[in-house]
Amino acid sequence: MVVPKPPTRQTLSYGTVHGPEFACLPLKICLGTYIEALEEGADLIVTTGGVGPCRAGLYATVQREILRSLGYEFEMIVLEPLRRHPARLLRAIHRLNAKRLPPWRLASEALLCWQKIQGIDRVQRELLRIRPREVRFGGADRIFRRGVRTIAEAPTRREAAKAVDEVLDAMGAVPIDSSRDPVRVGIVGEIYVLLEPASNLNIERILGELGVEVHRSIFLTNWTEENVVREGDNQTARDAAAPYLDEMIGGHGQDTVGHTVLYARQGLDGVIQMAPFTCIPEIVACSILPAVSKAEDIPVITFFFDEQTGEAGLRTRLEAFVDLLVRRRERRRSQEAVGAMG
Repeated sequence: MVVPKPPTRQTLSYGTVHGPEFACLPLKICLGTYIEALEEGADLIVTTGGVGPCRAGLYATVQREILRSLGYEFEMIVLEPLRRHPARLLRAIHRLNAKRLPPWRLASEALLCWQKIQGIDRVQRELLRIRPREVRFGGADRIFRRGVRTIAEAPTRREAAKAVDEVLDAMGAVPIDSSRDPVRVGIVGEIYVLLEPASNLNIERILGELGVEVHRSIFLTNWTEENVVREGDNQTARDAAAPYLDEMIGGHGQDTVGHTVLYARQGLDGVIQMAPFTCIPEIVACSILPAVSKAEDIPVITFFFDEQTGEAGLRTRLEAFVDLLVRRRERRRSQEAVGAMG
């Protein structure tokens, strides 16, 4: 198996050169990743499909034609949604099961993989909590990177559970300043840009350096449970979005609005929307968020990412936004104290 390397600027450059100019960032980064894997000897690509208004469901077909036009010879297997195309998914799994393992073995491997993903998400949530409180920044990140490798290499579910506990214990030993009271910011938006640090210039780490506790609306486990296991069951966010956007517009647009409402009602200090440039569902959500910000009394800032986005400009805007949130919280607390005295 050729495991793709973490995306780099070179990866993105491959996708930018060979992909459509109007395509969004996930298509370009994944296209560049496929090129790097094919150059390393891969002859079969496994990717996901999709249904609905979002263009991402068509990306596999577009990428396959681009790669073949470049002269690469390979097979592509597209994993379609279980509830919409069960027969296609079963055929794909059968094709990938080269050793013809019995169904119980496949189920066991799937459960092991799922447990590892759950464990990594647990560790990542703890990383987001610790970052803004670290006495010396970077220690938790090093533990996280080592921990992910240990969890991924665990051969059994028992070993995976043990690895997760060990990583959490190691993170618990990181020196923190318990007197800090970091501002809390929710991040919402399109799933790929939220989950892939290479696509968002590692915004969570930058926010941690700025003393911000990040609350991310999408993790791989909760997205899978809500959209694969129980498709369309993310009713909490969609119910919250209903007064502002009561239709599914594709991608994560409705969830972006709903999670912003929920974060406001949970008392977070601000919200950051992140999306690939030209992402239509997030453009629609972005046009609605000013009304949500005013009605729910929570500051919101939006970042659209493409190959031109630079870290310096991103950091400058984040610093200004965080400074606004700190000052706003201090002012509100002063007003509350005056009110209590009066």
